Parts: sequence; C-alpha cells; structure tokens
Amino acid sequence: MQKKKLAVVAVGGNALIRSSDEVSLDQQYDAVVETARHVADLIAAGWQVVLTHGNGPQVGFILRRSELASAQVPTVPTVPLEYAVGDTQGAIGFMFQNALGNELRRRGLADTKVITLVTQTLIDRCDPAFTHPDKPIGAHMSQPIAEQLAAEQGWQIAEDAGRGWRRVVASPAPLGIVETTTIRVLLEQDALVIACGGGGIPVVREKDGSLQAAQAVIDKDRASALLAIELQADMLLIPTGVEQVAIHFGTPEQRWLETLDFAEATRLLAEGHFGAGSMGPKVEAMLSYLKGCPDGVGLITNPPAMGKAVLGQAGTRFLGH
Repeated sequence: MQKKKLAVVAVGGNALIRSSDEVSLDQQYDAVVETARHVADLIAAGWQVVLTHGNGPQVGFILRRSELASAQVPTVPTVPLEYAVGDTQGAIGFMFQNALGNELRRRGLADTKVITLVTQTLIDRCDPAFTHPDKPIGAHMSQPIAEQLAAEQGWQIAEDAGRGWRRVVASPAPLGIVETTTIRVLLEQDALVIACGGGGIPVVREKDGSLQAAQAVIDKDRASALLAIELQADMLLIPTGVEQVAIHFGTPEQRWLETLDFAEATRLLAEGHFGAGSMGPKVEAMLSYLKGCPDGVGLITNPPAMGKAVLGQAGTRFLGH
C-alpha cells in the first residue's frame, strides 16, 4: 500500500469566532463544524492530517473569568496561564474531535479515528521574549477598557493590527515538541491527530531531565512549522481569513500572490510586505518549515478553498529551495 502524504493543518483560534457577537461555546462549535468539513475533504482526498489550533481568544476568556471569579470570591484561585492553555487544548480539541468524527462518519470514513493529544512544547527559560511580551491573547477591546484592565490586573497591553487592544504575554521560540514520537505512533495507526493546541503548553527542561511549565504562550504557526519539520510532513497548510496572500494589502496597489519560492518570500518579508500582527508570522512559519522540509509545500488560504488549494487551484503556494 502506498504511504499517504501527511499534512499539518494549523487552524487559528480566531477562526472559531466568526464575529464579536458569536463568542459562546456553542457558536464556536458551529464554526468548528464548518472547518471540519474542509479538513475532511483532505482525508477524503487521501491525505493524513495532523491538526493544530490556536487559542488566543479562548485562553483570554478563561483567564478573565478566573480573575472575575477570584475578585468576587477570594477563596477561588486564579488559573495560571499554562493551565489555561491546557484547558483550551481539551476544550477546543473536543470540539474538533467531535465534529471531525461526525463528519468522517457521515462520509463513510469512520475508519480514520480522531484523537486529541495534550502537547508540551520545549522552550528556553532565558528566551528574550520574557522581557518583551508581544503575543496577543483574549478579546479585542477599546483602548480605555484595555488600559483600565491593565491598571487593575497588572497586564501589559498593545494595539493589535488595527483591530483593537489586547493583553500581551511572552511568546518564546519553540525548540521541540515533546510528544512528537507519540504523534508518529498514532499516525502509523492511520489516526487524525489534534495536537499542539495553542502552540503547546510551554515547558522548560530542568538539569535532572524533568519538565516544568512556564508562564508563556507559544505562537501556533511557529509550533506547527516545527512539528511539521519533526514529522517531515509533505505539506504545511495554514487556513486564514483570505484566500491568498497579498502584497500592498488594502491599498490600490494590492496584488494577490499565487506562488512564492523561498527566496522571493524571504525578500518580501524582509521588505515589510506582511504585517507583523497578521500575515507576517504565517509567512515566517512557512519559511521555517521549508528550511527543514525543502521538498515540502506550504499553503496559505481560507478554509473553504483548502481543497482547491491542495490541487493548486487556489491559495498561495510556498515552495522550497
């Protein structure tokens, strides 16, 4: 039997929230159901899939609920950041596991089992990110509300790509995915694995070899690129809000890009064509992946176009050296 090609599909946490009025868990699940249909298209086309996901809005909601509850009832402890990341791995993982399982069963593909794996990501305790927090989490807010919460809660805040103000936390570079070997074993059983939720729970390795959680959030796209390299995946696919990547986005000179080789993508990124808070990290993740998997293919597109993008009929395709 010919070995199936492997795709790592990195779904953003914001993809679960279609508007500021649709933030309930039931509404997030509805968004997951829609995305699951497009992921199932890849399974139907013969791909193996490891699905990763972001958690920025969701982990922010958990922390805010925790802070409000603790303020009202002092005996209720607040939730540390690393445990909030773990909570979202379970909750969002359940949504995808349930929705994908149902969709695959509906299509007669129930032999593909779906499993969610709580995942840890190794980081360096001396990473400079800890002195310059810049990773947005939680909901977008007006500047006055954000400044009020920063004063009350000791937050650091920043404006987020013209969409409002958000809390920011440290986002160190991922150095390794602790559970990669386990993911390989599950793939050998033809499972669809949901892993690296929220970029993985950040951990540092102590001198005795033990792992200790750290107060940080890992960028989902960077962790997904690293996982794709460790698995030697044939494709890294990052669904986002637009069908293709563009330069001069939002201006009269806007131009959509169908294909980018490694050199051109590197040049355009260095020239600042991709926003630091939006497309930039995704392009950086693609370049990182292609360094480790030069024969791989990177794709950025929106969820409805995923099937066509894999066939070369939509999206922006990134090619290696």
